[in-house]
Amino acid sequence: MILLGSDHGGLALKESIKSLLEERGIEFEDCGTYSTDSVDYPDFGEKVARRVSNGEAEKGILFCGTGIGMSIIANKFIGVRAALATDLFTAQMAKEHNNANILVLGGRVLPEELARSMVAIWLDSPFDGGRHQKRLDKISQIEHELRRNNS
Repeated sequence: MILLGSDHGGLALKESIKSLLEERGIEFEDCGTYSTDSVDYPDFGEKVARRVSNGEAEKGILFCGTGIGMSIIANKFIGVRAALATDLFTAQMAKEHNNANILVLGGRVLPEELARSMVAIWLDSPFDGGRHQKRLDKISQIEHELRRNNS
């Protein structure tokens, strides 16, 4: 299952991506927001990232105006690899090289059709593993050391 979350700036793009997921028969859960009323992006980024971090969901997609704020909050969680993608290449590399488990998109900076193509390529691309896994293992090691040192 894929978790979706947005603030007001990413709402329209989230709605378009929901229809893409429905067209592809992919199960998802919308974690909010549900209107264009101004909200705080950390509230919705946390909902998605916390559940990906604790294993309740394998993947997430977050949306805000630029994607920057959602990237910042999502990457606070252990095991989350949230990647802000800005084009097809970064969406593909987010999966192939970084095995990003959360894709972040900017609703005010991406055209709808490009964003839909970006989500599709992220979903369809395999993780390359190999030397890239070694690098992700280093990131995990750093996360665990930081957690130990901050306990």
